Amino acid sequence: MNKLFLETLLQKHQQAGTFPSTSDICTLVTRILLVLFPEQTQSKYKDVADVEIQMGVYQKELTRLLTSMQNDLPAPASELSDAFMNELSVIYEKLLHDIQAILNGDPAARSEFEVIRAYPGFYAIAFYRMANALYHLNIPLIPRIIMEFAHSKTGIDIHPGATIGKNFYIDHGTGIVIGETAHIGNDVKIYQGVTLGALSVSKDKADTKRHPTIEDNVIIYSGATILGGETVVGHSSIIGGNVWLTESVPPFTRVYHKAQIEVSTKKV
Repeated sequence: MNKLFLETLLQKHQQAGTFPSTSDICTLVTRILLVLFPEQTQSKYKDVADVEIQMGVYQKELTRLLTSMQNDLPAPASELSDAFMNELSVIYEKLLHDIQAILNGDPAARSEFEVIRAYPGFYAIAFYRMANALYHLNIPLIPRIIMEFAHSKTGIDIHPGATIGKNFYIDHGTGIVIGETAHIGNDVKIYQGVTLGALSVSKDKADTKRHPTIEDNVIIYSGATILGGETVVGHSSIIGGNVWLTESVPPFTRVYHKAQIEVSTKKV
C-alpha cells in the first residue's frame, strides 16, 4: 500500500481529538429510555433504591463520556451530566403527553403499551426530547449523533435544535424532516413525508431562523413541504398532502393541492 497514504492516515489519527464513540453514546441513551419506559424491556426494578442506583450508574457513564471531550464543553462534565439527569423528569412528563396524543389520534392504536413498544413516531420523539435537552446545554455533536441514530431506526429526521411543543403526534413518520430552527407548537400532527425545511441560504445565515413556524393545533398531511424561516402556518390550519408552501398562511386556513386526474377507458 502507498506509504504516503499510510503516513497521511497516521497524521490524521494523531491530530484527532478525543470524542466518545457513537455506539457508547447511543447505547447509553437507549438504556436511559428503557428505565423511563419499561414497556421496551423485560427488566424490572424491585424498589426505588434500585432505580436510583441504576440512574446513578448512567449519570456516571454520561460524565465519563463528556469528560473525554471536556475541552469542547461550556462547563465541567459533571455539572452538565447532573443538569441533564435532573431534566429527565420533565422529559418524561412531555413524553407521556406525546404518547397520549398518539393514542388519541390514531384509531389503530389500542394502548399506551402498543404506542411505546411499536410506534416509530414515539421512538423518534423520545430520542428528540433527550437530544434537545443536551442541545440546550450547549453540548456539541452528541445531540446530532443521537438523532441520526433515531433517524437510522425510524426514517424520521429531526434536528435536536428544533423547538417542539406538547402533545406532538407523528403518524407513520417515514421521510419526515424537521430542521434546526423549526418551531412547532402544541397539539400538532404530522404525517409521513413532511418536510419543514429551509430555503437555500448562504453559510453566513446559519445562525438565523431558516425553518418554518407551525402554530398550535395544525395538521400537516403526507408529502407536504413547508420552507423558510419567515413562513408561519397559523393555528388550527390544515395543510393537505403534497402541498408546496413558502409563504405564511393565517389561522384556520385550509391549503390543498388540486391534482389533475384523467381516467382513460382506452385499451392499451
